[in-house]
Amino acid sequence: MSNNAYAQSGVDVEAGYEVVERIKKHVARTERAGVLGALGGFGGAFDLSATGVKEPVLISGTDGVGTKLMLAIQADKHDTIGIDCVAMCVNDIIAAGAEPLYFLDYIATGKNIPAQLEQVVAGVAEGCVQAGAALIGGETAEMPGMYGEGDYDLAGFAVGVAEKSQLIDGERDVQAGDVLIGLPSSGVHSNGYSLVRKIISQMEMTAELEAKLLEPTKIYVKEVLPLVKQGLLHGIAHITGGGFHENIPRMFAKGLTAEIEEGSWPVLEVFQLLEKEGQIKHDEMFEIFNMGIGMVLAVAPENAETVLAQVKGYKIGQMTENQGSGVIIK
Repeated sequence: MSNNAYAQSGVDVEAGYEVVERIKKHVARTERAGVLGALGGFGGAFDLSATGVKEPVLISGTDGVGTKLMLAIQADKHDTIGIDCVAMCVNDIIAAGAEPLYFLDYIATGKNIPAQLEQVVAGVAEGCVQAGAALIGGETAEMPGMYGEGDYDLAGFAVGVAEKSQLIDGERDVQAGDVLIGLPSSGVHSNGYSLVRKIISQMEMTAELEAKLLEPTKIYVKEVLPLVKQGLLHGIAHITGGGFHENIPRMFAKGLTAEIEEGSWPVLEVFQLLEKEGQIKHDEMFEIFNMGIGMVLAVAPENAETVLAQVKGYKIGQMTENQGSGVIIK
């Protein structure tokens, strides 16, 4: 079949080639020790020995951005949504104590629009730079009939490494008396956007609100990784879909309760707006959103001040013996 016949079916091969050329300079920004080969091979290669890790354990994660993408497409702003995609993956693997090594992205679109897709990949590259990961591969699938023109979906895959002795195992290590330190979020991050879109559909979309809702997910790697390597953390929870109630219990064993002191950190205005305009019960907000805390660290009491001297965070509570619920917000 000729390229002309393929183009008549809705697949623009030449636009695909243009996308590859456009993104090369962005991918180059993410270069790090261990990367083998150049962009365009059938598989991305990485030399694990370049990390210097003695007993390496690989940790992998995959995620997407959900319907936050729809807001980005509506706003015609595509240069930060890639940061979100990287953040959702690397924040998950740092929760296991792993340093991100490399990242791959997958973009599916109804029509290859080179300028648009370059912005998306530029954001992915920026996220990789923030995380210290190399962008070593990816796929852009043009799928006319599956997606509308201008629409796309974005997913990513991150692989990291940890010393076996430094793996974070909250089920083993988190205990009653541990201090809970919350690291502030940058905003809504990348969860709860189906509800967000329902709420804002009844509101005027101002430039200020749009900026708040599209604020990229914070990447915590460079803050948290040094703490992992110092052996200061018992557990790490990435606050994503399901908010406090679903994610904090993932970092400790049954028989414990995370007691959270509401008011011990500043709640961002965007959450107050969503609660009011969406007429959401206050308690339910903690079951949906991060409420201004994107990551929670469980730390031995004697190490809490050492941790707080190295990161911007808040003492938001403590671990207790089981109180009948995984999380109690007081």
